[in-house]
Amino acid sequence: MVKIENVTKIFNPHGVNEVKALSRVSLHIPAGQFLMIIGGNGSGKSTLLNLVAGSYYADEGKISISDQDVSALPEQRRAKIIGRVFQDPLMGTAAGLTIEENFALASHRGKFRGLGLGLGTQLREEIRERLALLKMGLENRLKTKLALLSGGQRQAITMLMAVFRRPKVLLLDEHTAALDPRTSRQIMELTLSIIVEEHLTTLMVTHNLAHVLDGGERTIVMNRGKIVGDLDAAQLKGLKIQDLMSLFIETA
Repeated sequence: MVKIENVTKIFNPHGVNEVKALSRVSLHIPAGQFLMIIGGNGSGKSTLLNLVAGSYYADEGKISISDQDVSALPEQRRAKIIGRVFQDPLMGTAAGLTIEENFALASHRGKFRGLGLGLGTQLREEIRERLALLKMGLENRLKTKLALLSGGQRQAITMLMAVFRRPKVLLLDEHTAALDPRTSRQIMELTLSIIVEEHLTTLMVTHNLAHVLDGGERTIVMNRGKIVGDLDAAQLKGLKIQDLMSLFIETA
């Protein structure tokens, strides 16, 4: 469960470039719910994810995960319970390290790692089992460096790494936007299967309205730092992309 209570975030306060990115936003996301977040550029979508992740601190308000107040916890502390995938396939992985080394880092996310990555036989087997689910043959390329993989392969690996230690919350920040249509569809199918199988509480920012209609059980619409629409599965059922576009126009 994620609880966001009256959260406000202002960048460059009291200056000529002041931006109120979020204004007293409140949101309750039950455990296991898949929430999609849509809105125009500058509406506050990514800022909301950054506040949950701990990349920024809220100026006002409170954020709780599973009834634990995480508002003052630094990002590295929250990494124990939060998995995240970014838009850029180059983020979230270390290009100079191998596939197995990247997974070793993921297995220790949020913990003190010491001097070694701790790659043992048991961990390697677990990595192979996870990679086999992708049906990309990557389970046989554990010693391949990430820099040698395609964007789609890297993003698929990033998804698996983000949920490798079963986080309480998964954050997806336009994680298919930089991919070609075919690869985007594959990554979205992988995303949905992981969310359902792991029963993950998920917040996903997207500009792809087709994703909203295909996979979301709840969608909020943001504009100018506020939530201006909140649609459940029943309200989304039967809608077309044109209907969501009209909602954008109405709330702009």
